[in-house]
Amino acid sequence: MAKSTTTYSCSACGATFSKWSGRCDSCGEWNTISEDTGLSAGPSSKGLGAQRGKTVALTDLSTEEAPPPRTESKVAELDRVLGGGLVPASAILVGGDPGIGKSTLLLQAAARFARKGLKTIYVSGEEASAQVRMRAQRLGLSDAPVQLAADTNLRNILTTLEAEAPGLAIIDSIQTMWLDTVDSAPGSVSQVRAAAHELTTFAKRKGISIILVGHVTKEGQIAGPRVVEHMVDTVLYFEGERGHQFRILRAVKNRFGPADEIGVFEMTGKGLAEVTNPSALFLSERGEPSPGSVVFAGIEGTRPVLCEMQALVAPSPHSQARRTVVGWDGGRLAMILAVLEARCGIPFAGLDVYLNVAGGMKISEPAADLAVAAALLSAREDAALPADTVVFGEISLSGALRPAPQTENRLKEAQKLGFSSAIAPKGGKAQGAPGMTLKRFSELTGFVGDVFGAG
Repeated sequence: MAKSTTTYSCSACGATFSKWSGRCDSCGEWNTISEDTGLSAGPSSKGLGAQRGKTVALTDLSTEEAPPPRTESKVAELDRVLGGGLVPASAILVGGDPGIGKSTLLLQAAARFARKGLKTIYVSGEEASAQVRMRAQRLGLSDAPVQLAADTNLRNILTTLEAEAPGLAIIDSIQTMWLDTVDSAPGSVSQVRAAAHELTTFAKRKGISIILVGHVTKEGQIAGPRVVEHMVDTVLYFEGERGHQFRILRAVKNRFGPADEIGVFEMTGKGLAEVTNPSALFLSERGEPSPGSVVFAGIEGTRPVLCEMQALVAPSPHSQARRTVVGWDGGRLAMILAVLEARCGIPFAGLDVYLNVAGGMKISEPAADLAVAAALLSAREDAALPADTVVFGEISLSGALRPAPQTENRLKEAQKLGFSSAIAPKGGKAQGAPGMTLKRFSELTGFVGDVFGAG
C-alpha cells in the first residue's frame, strides 16, 4: 500500500503527528489537533507538497538597528565607491576587461585592509602563489600580512575559510571556481551560478566579506548568468582605455551606498594611484580652445566631474555617412543630430561625425546633450567656444532645454578649476555661483542663434 503523506499538527504548540488523536502528546491540550492543508496543490516531487515548515520571525519597519560598521581601507577612491568602507558579511563582484588592473587593485586593497588589522586571505585560481608574490614585490607590498592560496576547488576553499575565519576573502576569479557536485566545466553557466551562490551564502552565514573577480564578455558585461549580479550586494566595474593611464571604478549596484559612484585611479609603475581631483586630471592635457572642443560639467554619483567632449565633422567620401562614438551612447548622438536638423535647420547629411570623450571617460547622463550639441556645432561651423566656458543641459525632442540636477555643484566645481562662465538651461534652483557668468536658454534654437549666430 502507498504510504499516506497526510500530516496533523497541534494548533496550540505546533507539534506534528502522522495520525489524528484527541489529545496532543506534546502539550496535553484536547481537541487541538487538525489535519494540515498542503502548502502546494501540485505533487510533492515537483512542489512543496503537504509538509509544512517553520514560521519565520517578523518585524515591523520601525525596528531600529545601528548602521553596519565599516572598515576603511584609507584609499579614498575605493572607500567612496564602496559607500564609505567595507561592510562585514557583504559580497562584492568586481568586473573589468583583461589586463585592466583588477588583480593589481585588489591586491593593493587587500594589503591596505590587512595593515588596518583585518585578517585577509587572497585566493587565486588563475595564478600561482609565486606570481602573486612577484606582483606584491613589484608594488612594494611584500611586508603586508596578506595570506595567499592558489586553488580552484570550492570545497577546499570554503573549508579553509571556515577554519581560518578571516574578515575578508578575495576570490580571483569566480570563473575558475568549480564544485565537484556540478557536472560541467569551470566557467560554465551552471558552475558560475553555483559557485557564486555558495560563496555568497557562506559570507552571510560566517560574517566574512568576500570580493569576487569576474571576467567580462566582449560586450562589457560580466560573463556568466546575470543572476550572479543579483546575488551579490555590490557590483563594481573597472573601466579604462589601454591607451590612457586613467582607470575608473564604477559602482552599478550597491546595497550599502550610492550607485553610479566612481573612483578614479592612475596606472603608474608602482600600481594604481588614487586621483583626488579627477576633473583637473581629465582636463590636464587640454590645450588652447579649438573647434569641436567643449568642457562638460557632469555628475558621477555624488561628485561633480568635468571632462572634455571632442567632435569632428568632415565631408564624407562615402554614400553613407559615418557616425562614430567613443565614451557616449551612439543612439543619443543620432537623436541630437535629428533634433538639430528638424528644430534648428542645421543638416548633417553627407558629413561624417566623430564624437569622443577625452581621457577614456564614459558618460551616460542626459545632461551631456547640450555639450554634445555645442561640440558638433563648433566643429561644423569651425568656431571655438571660449576656453573658460562649461556647458551642460538636457535636450528634448521638441528642441526645449531641460535643467540638469545639482546645478550648483556643477558650477562650484567649474569655478574651482578656473572657469568663469557657463551655459545651461533655464530653470533649476541655482542662480549661478558668485563671480561666474551664467547664460541660460530655454530652447535649443536660442542657444544656436546666440552662441553660433545660426539657426
